[in-house]
Amino acid sequence: MNNIHEATDYILSKIGDFKPQFGIILGTGLGKLTTEIEIEYTIPYDEIPHFPIATVEFHTGKLLFGKLGGKNVVCMQGRFHYYEGYSMQQVTFPVRVMKLLGIERLFVSNAAGGMNPDFKESDLMIIEDHIALFLPENPLVGGNIMGDRFPDMSEPYDQVVIEKAIEIAQKNGISTIQKGVYVSVSGPQLETKAEYRLLRMVGADAVGMSTVPEVIVARQMGIPVFGISVITDMCIPETLKVADIKVADINKILAAAFKAEPSMTLIIKELVASL
Repeated sequence: MNNIHEATDYILSKIGDFKPQFGIILGTGLGKLTTEIEIEYTIPYDEIPHFPIATVEFHTGKLLFGKLGGKNVVCMQGRFHYYEGYSMQQVTFPVRVMKLLGIERLFVSNAAGGMNPDFKESDLMIIEDHIALFLPENPLVGGNIMGDRFPDMSEPYDQVVIEKAIEIAQKNGISTIQKGVYVSVSGPQLETKAEYRLLRMVGADAVGMSTVPEVIVARQMGIPVFGISVITDMCIPETLKVADIKVADINKILAAAFKAEPSMTLIIKELVASL
């Protein structure tokens, strides 16, 4: 708690009386939303006491404060992952800081592999539910702080906001919208064919290496969450090529994310404006 308060106090010393209503976490290749924010303050992660440092390429590592859709937001331009060597408490540290800064809602985005045969590359999947069972560590393990010891996870994503997002997509002619279940794994290696089959059997529509720890901590603290995945590649074991498994083509993944970015940006901006 001391570390969380020290980080929060430092940020408050930089932003004054600016109070964010929304927290936003951007995933790989999804940074263009920041161009829609009327930025008032920018704070690099490495200036904030106890804040982890983003080590993944394409994760810039800055906190942005400004207006989106007429509302005050704080946006993480780059997130943290367990596979970078951080504990789950470190991965979710910024969410706890954002809670003390005053956010009322959290929006999370990610790039994910699609396992539902009805999906295709560059689809957007609104996250209806998630599976955390394959993560090696839980961010709530240890001393209980800032929330319930045994938080209910029967509805981790705000169903009212999900329906609003669907309405926004339909109104704007976005036909690439899907709904589904996201499963988080530790990474950094991609899954084998057998693992893809297993994850699909337990009910997952998309797989990635982030998001779920942040959502768990947000819900533990009573923050409503909206989550969205960009399907950047298809992970259907029956049709995977050997080369697809051996090489994670970041350029291909980024291209798929960039293609979907305008639609995701529009949905998030209109959602923020409407809430």
